[in-house]
Amino acid sequence: MLRYLLRRAGEALVVLVGAAVLVFALLHIVPGDPVRVALGTRFDPETYEALREAAGLNLPLHEQLVRYLSNAAMGDFGVSFRSGQTVFEIIMDRLPATISLGVAALFIALLISFPLGITSAMRRGSIIDHVARLGSQIGISVPDFWLAILLILFVAGTLRWLPASGYVPITEDPVQWLRHVILPALTVGLISGSILTRFIRSATLESNDQDFARTARAKGLHESAVMRDHVLRNAMVPIITVAGIQLASLLGGVIVVEVVFAWPGLGRLVYDSVLARDYPVVQGAVLLVAAIFLVANLV
Repeated sequence: MLRYLLRRAGEALVVLVGAAVLVFALLHIVPGDPVRVALGTRFDPETYEALREAAGLNLPLHEQLVRYLSNAAMGDFGVSFRSGQTVFEIIMDRLPATISLGVAALFIALLISFPLGITSAMRRGSIIDHVARLGSQIGISVPDFWLAILLILFVAGTLRWLPASGYVPITEDPVQWLRHVILPALTVGLISGSILTRFIRSATLESNDQDFARTARAKGLHESAVMRDHVLRNAMVPIITVAGIQLASLLGGVIVVEVVFAWPGLGRLVYDSVLARDYPVVQGAVLLVAAIFLVANLV
C-alpha cells in the first residue's frame, strides 16, 4: 500500500508540474503585455522597465519558467501585477466563497440525484425511469449561463424572492449568505445533479445485475434488504468517486456561474485575471485547481 501511495503521489506531482508548464506556455502565447495593462494610464517608461525587471519578464522564457517552478516549490507564487498583493493572499481571500458555493451546490446535487437515480434503477423501464432519464439529459444539455439567467429573471426579477447577485460571508450573516447562495448553488447543483443521476442509475443497475445480488434474492431476502445491504453498498464505491470529482470540479471554480452572479470566488478571479493578463494570479489559481483534482482522484 505504501509503495502504491508513493507511486500515485509521484504521478500526481508530475501532472502538477505539467499543468504549471502548460499554463505558463499558454499565458505567454496570448498577446498583451501584463505590465502595460497593469499600469494603464499611469504608463511611464522608467516605471515600466522597473516593473518588468522586478517581475522577471525581461528574462528569456526558459529562465522565467525555471524561476517560477522553483519559487512555486517553495510556496512562493509571486505577486499580482494589479493589486501588489501576494498570489497566496488573493487566493486565500477568494477560497471561502468558492468552498461555500461548491458545498452548497453538491448538497443540492446529491439531494436530487440519489433518490432519483436509485428509484430510476429500481423501476427500470417505468414512467419514473423515463422521466428521470429525460430530465437528467435535459439538465446535462442546458448551458449553465442560460439556466443562471433564467433563474435571475424569474426568481430574482419576477418573484423578487432572492437577490440576483452578490455575496455575504457565512461568518458575518448566515441568513444573508443563504439568500445569496441559493440561486448560484441551484444553477450548478441542477447540472451536477443531472450528471450524478445518470451515473447513480448506471452504477446501481450494474451492481444489481451481479451474481451476489441474484444469490441474495435466491436465498429469500426481501428486495429492500437486497438493495440496501448488497446492491447499494457495492454501487457506492464508484458513486463516491464521481461525487468527489464533482466536488473537486465545483471547488475549482465555476467560472461562468460566478461571473453571472458576481460571486467573488476562484472562477471569477481567474476570469478577471486572464482579462488583465495577471500571469501570477492565473498560474497560482490553476495550480490550486489542479491540486484539488489530483487530491480528489487520489483519495
